[in-house]
Amino acid sequence: MPRNKYPEETVQKILDASLKLFLEKGYEETTVLDIVDHLGGLTRGAFYHHFKSKEEVLDALGDKMFFDNNPFEKVKKEKDLTGLEKMKKVIKLQFQNQEMQEVNAMSIHLLNNPRILADFLQNQQNVTAAYFEELFQEAIEDGSIKDVKYPKALASFFTMIVDVWMIPSIFPCSKEELAEKLYFVKELFEGMGIPIIDEEILQGSLQQVERLTIE
Repeated sequence: MPRNKYPEETVQKILDASLKLFLEKGYEETTVLDIVDHLGGLTRGAFYHHFKSKEEVLDALGDKMFFDNNPFEKVKKEKDLTGLEKMKKVIKLQFQNQEMQEVNAMSIHLLNNPRILADFLQNQQNVTAAYFEELFQEAIEDGSIKDVKYPKALASFFTMIVDVWMIPSIFPCSKEELAEKLYFVKELFEGMGIPIIDEEILQGSLQQVERLTIE
């Protein structure tokens, strides 16, 4: 049997079809067979050659959507912004990407899977925290934040607090408790002299909380 000469195209077809179905039908209601039926003649074998499950597809979608619209790379080009302002803009850009927000909301429940959780935690430290470290260092150098001796540790801590401690499937909580965590994080960083969560970010975060399905 001839090998697929264009595996990247097949993967892209699977991701495109899956995203469309996940957004239209919902992740839970979409089956692998539904995805295969939207692949324009590709077989179920082609799907499983690249992905073991629809969970892996959703995980890959989240990664691809982040790197295709990487907010950290976008703010790097904005020379008129301070390091602190760039960090705030990164967060706001993520709110503006509605498809990515919906995929992230669907992905929350996947973190009950130990393997996916381990990959997620590693990715947060190796990728997200590394990006934030650059911006914290820039903010220290331009004076938009002060008295920070350990930017690498700070970036790691900030990422763990915001992207791990705030996720209900990892640390179960109600919507009310999650909102309390948001206020706490805002006050915590303001007390450290790092007002990274302004009112616009707070309100955007609270709106995201309201849209979450927390069991």
